[in-house]
Amino acid sequence: MNNPYLIVGLLEAFEWFDESLQLSLRDLGWPQLTRPESMVMMHVQMDIVRPTDIARSLRLTRQAVHHTIASLVDRGVFELVDDPDDGRIRIVQLTAMGTAMRGDAQKIVDRLTSILTTRIGKANMAKLRAALDQEWGAPVVAGVGTGPSRTFAALLLKSAPKRSRAPNRSSSQRDAPTKRAQKNVK
Repeated sequence: MNNPYLIVGLLEAFEWFDESLQLSLRDLGWPQLTRPESMVMMHVQMDIVRPTDIARSLRLTRQAVHHTIASLVDRGVFELVDDPDDGRIRIVQLTAMGTAMRGDAQKIVDRLTSILTTRIGKANMAKLRAALDQEWGAPVVAGVGTGPSRTFAALLLKSAPKRSRAPNRSSSQRDAPTKRAQKNVK
């Protein structure tokens, strides 16, 4: 994890935690979860239970999230129930199996936190927690100046292949009047 970009370090840290969690859950006999399934599980843990809200948060299509949820329903981890606030909407709820799995996951995360604290030191763990617990504010536009409108678009125009007016028609076809043009002449 020696990359100059903070976002890479954050992603690597998340992947370490998630992969360690998944390996530990499998070791206990729980079903294997894909990364999207794991992400949906985390959102349910954060009490984001409407599929559309999960999709919005993960920046995925509703269809992708519904497919992921359906997989977890099929395996007995989730069930879909009527939203008590809006009966037209179905929300995700853990089943008894899902609740038991979440309980083991919480124990595993506590143990992984302890292992990580041993690896990076108590002081670094305290600093990490303090930094992550800070209010970061709303997402921002970085405003670095140039963008595709100036740089990339110019490159695209230079590298775009030259196209004829009608690439799929022969010259005799291009010169022949269209049916619509013939109809208008009559």
